[in-house]
Amino acid sequence: MPQPNSSPTPESSTLEERNRTFKRIALRILPFATAVYILAWLDRVNVGFAKLTMLDDLGWSDAIYGAGAGIFFLGYFLFEVPSNLLLQKIGAPKTIMRIAIGWGVVSVLMAFCTEAWHFYLLRFLQGAFEAGLHPGLILYLTFWLPAHRRSRAIAIFMSASPIALTIGSPFAAYIMRTTDGLLGAADWQWLFMIEGFPSIVLGVLAVFVMTAKPKDAKWLSPEERAHVSYELDKETAEQGHREQKFSAALRNRSVWVLILTLFCIITGNATLSFYGPSLITAAGFTDITSVGWIMSGIFLFGWMGMMVNGWLSDRRRESRWHTACAAGLGAVGLILAALAQQAGSPVGVILALALSAAGTMGSIPVFWSLPPRFMSGTALAAGLALINSIANLAGYFAPQFLGVIKTATGAYSTGLFIIAAVEFIAVALVLLFIRKETPNTPAEVPTTATSEIHS
Repeated sequence: MPQPNSSPTPESSTLEERNRTFKRIALRILPFATAVYILAWLDRVNVGFAKLTMLDDLGWSDAIYGAGAGIFFLGYFLFEVPSNLLLQKIGAPKTIMRIAIGWGVVSVLMAFCTEAWHFYLLRFLQGAFEAGLHPGLILYLTFWLPAHRRSRAIAIFMSASPIALTIGSPFAAYIMRTTDGLLGAADWQWLFMIEGFPSIVLGVLAVFVMTAKPKDAKWLSPEERAHVSYELDKETAEQGHREQKFSAALRNRSVWVLILTLFCIITGNATLSFYGPSLITAAGFTDITSVGWIMSGIFLFGWMGMMVNGWLSDRRRESRWHTACAAGLGAVGLILAALAQQAGSPVGVILALALSAAGTMGSIPVFWSLPPRFMSGTALAAGLALINSIANLAGYFAPQFLGVIKTATGAYSTGLFIIAAVEFIAVALVLLFIRKETPNTPAEVPTTATSEIHS
């Protein structure tokens, strides 16, 4: 006979009780993760604004700038996997501390560049330090949240990228406009120093604010920690066998399908990020301030796409169609932008780019719920990093491709059609190579689908 005062077991807990536990976890871990990610994006893209005066001050050419900007992705590519493997060993707090302090210091040092090789070295180091942040935070969420609760959480912290792009442009312009010549430093130097310092502060705070795993969370009651263990253990049992060793996962073609899928999606995303202002200018908006605010509105739609699609994915416990349909919407937006440009419709271009941002950016958080279906442990840690590092090379190649097409044809429309076709490849890959989730079982107990990727 159970004792009258015995504590309820996780199995006997209600869905409402577990929902309260996971809501408390989300309110504790997501704000800091989002803040770190916002600063990462600000420090990554502020070089584009610094370029406006930096090149003239230092006597550099656009070729030097382009080479330095691209080297960032080389460092990013080389160090993502080692960083995530290290996180698996030493935990997220120490890893995020190392990453944030590292890129923050590098960003501040950018203010003291005088030679081209300084620029190349620091951009490489910035990419190397930032490399582990994105896959590291996704891996961190797998320690706390089962998959059916994870898409919305990923959407929240990844919304940092459109938020940073929305507020970053006006903020950078304000810094440069108000600090030029202050204490003998140029405006671009102040931009690097002011935007780099907060990253260092957050890096120091990481070890005090973040908790590595639920079992270490003194701010959770024993019953709440049991709720987390129950849902994570249940998910593990339902998913069956998943690769534990990275070498085995690396030989699985499913990993490479996911890499190609994300590469195609990021091709569209990079086009919006790097060529959005040029597309708006080509549509007839020549005032820089106006272009900045228009792009802010477009990226606001990207943020809305992330939040809505992540919420829908978790609510319906489905990620395959939510990834594919959002990516397809992004591709359609690029096609409509090309057609609007050909028709000479400035408003049409803006609306089409907003649609593309909502779809493309909205597909990315839900995509990241796919890899944990068939990998776990070390394989998941390294696999997430490998997928992200290779796929993000699209951020290096896509802008160059669109630039070459623009030079050859004199317009952006042909390049937009081609990039839209690339993004449609992502849709085909998801629908052809990723099995649909199995039907949900008992309604009271939230479950994660046992679907897997064809190999």
